[in-house]
Amino acid sequence: MFNFFTPVKANSILPEVKVKFANILMQRNSIMDLQAELNTVVNQEVSHESFFIKKSQVNKAIAVMYRDIEELEGLGILIKSFDEGLLDFPSKRFNEEVWLCWKMGEDKIKFWHGKNEGFMGRKPLSNKGTYNNDDLEDLR
Repeated sequence: MFNFFTPVKANSILPEVKVKFANILMQRNSIMDLQAELNTVVNQEVSHESFFIKKSQVNKAIAVMYRDIEELEGLGILIKSFDEGLLDFPSKRFNEEVWLCWKMGEDKIKFWHGKNEGFMGRKPLSNKGTYNNDDLEDLR
């Protein structure tokens, strides 16, 4: 079920989200290593069986990663960038749909940006008038 996040709600689930996202990034790195191994197998004189064993490992790892991505995005969170470690949470700023923005390494969600803006358009949540005071409670 789709929901909009307030800063308080997004920050309350952020510890769980960080763990899930870090796991997905580790899986992604593992898949890249497996793919490199597969490329090596392709370039060597090995049996078809060896190729398909390695290919099966790659396929299984991708399937697990996609399942975990689906689980994270099922919470209503968008993986914006694997390389930069960016996640966006749908939110409303007054009547405007916006994104709450989190970057790996940040301790909590402190920024937002418009739907058509990216990371460079981030604005601090602490600006007066950005959200109702109740929604900013944990940012003070």
